[in-house]
Amino acid sequence: MPMIHILNGPNLNLLGQREPTLYGHETLADVEAACAALAAELGLEIEFAQSNHEGAIVEQIHAARLAAQGVIINAGAYTHTSVAILDALSAFEGPVVEVHITNIHRREAFRHHSYVSQRADAMIAGCGTQGYLLALRHMAQRLR
Repeated sequence: MPMIHILNGPNLNLLGQREPTLYGHETLADVEAACAALAAELGLEIEFAQSNHEGAIVEQIHAARLAAQGVIINAGAYTHTSVAILDALSAFEGPVVEVHITNIHRREAFRHHSYVSQRADAMIAGCGTQGYLLALRHMAQRLR
């Protein structure tokens, strides 16, 4: 079964607690469980990870180079600031899908730019946590 790494950046560990009017009431554990159930249905395996540290996310991407056929990433605030994450994603040869729970283009101007988008093959934004499931469906179709 194809392996997909689902990587989450800073503050996503607070999902369900932090600004629920923006991000909803689901926790990251809820998102992981939903992704695991859908991945099994789609014939995919997932590795789900979160870090508040940029270097740890870079290392997760490096690990994906050896173990994964695709990466789904919600880099959180690092989306808008991290050339290091962009460079790591650029070294990954499989498909990359960028996910954002909110529509970053309807938020503050500094959120409109995404370094991740310069490497991503697709971006899903503004669909809430359902964006992760849409990304998994897209990844399954792309890897067929």
